[in-house]
Amino acid sequence: MLEIKDVRAGYGAINVLWDVSLSVPQGQLTTIVGPNGAGKTTLLRAIMGLIPLTQGSISFEGRPLGGASTWDLLGQGIAMIPEGRMVFKDMSIEENLMLGAYPKSRRAGAKANCEKAYALFPRLKERRTQLAGTLSGGEAQMLAMGRGLMSDPHLLIIDEPSLGLAPVIVNELFDVLAQLKKEGRTIVLVEQNTHKAVGVADHVHLMQGGKIQFSQAAADVDIEALHELYFAR
Repeated sequence: MLEIKDVRAGYGAINVLWDVSLSVPQGQLTTIVGPNGAGKTTLLRAIMGLIPLTQGSISFEGRPLGGASTWDLLGQGIAMIPEGRMVFKDMSIEENLMLGAYPKSRRAGAKANCEKAYALFPRLKERRTQLAGTLSGGEAQMLAMGRGLMSDPHLLIIDEPSLGLAPVIVNELFDVLAQLKKEGRTIVLVEQNTHKAVGVADHVHLMQGGKIQFSQAAADVDIEALHELYFAR
């Protein structure tokens, strides 16, 4: 579904990604793990058109994404849930959700998808009129995930959903990810919690120094061996 081939990208004169190649199969959850500074978020930004490629190509459902505007990708079926939640604090929970279905091609199903988001996160339904700025970190992450699902995306990209959250909330979020995977969603998950990430994934890629250093089916991953590479022991 998503094909990344020999990609180089970065910020101005600073290159971060070095010849990155990976495939994301349809209907599966692909996780990318790695230490801070490995290039994980930069890769997601390159997919979303937030930074230009200096080499290589990215295609989605057989169509090249090079040159596509970030704001057009949602209409093409790609949604990203960014690190740090980034909810609109002065808007209600429901208003935040409805913004996830902003493209004209996604508006017809907005009400039905809103109810699906509430079914996944009942806490949001209870507080649908509450301002997003009053939510806890865990609740804001639930809102960000619900908003990402509002366009019924073909590809859902999630960046560090567990960052800074209590273990009980992390467990809830990963239960939702497992449910979405069971429904056949195609998901790219960037995550530092290797145990959780590998546990929910179909495929695992380890990034270090802007390169893919390890790729394996999640069922075959030896966590201890992965950690040896992760920490470059």
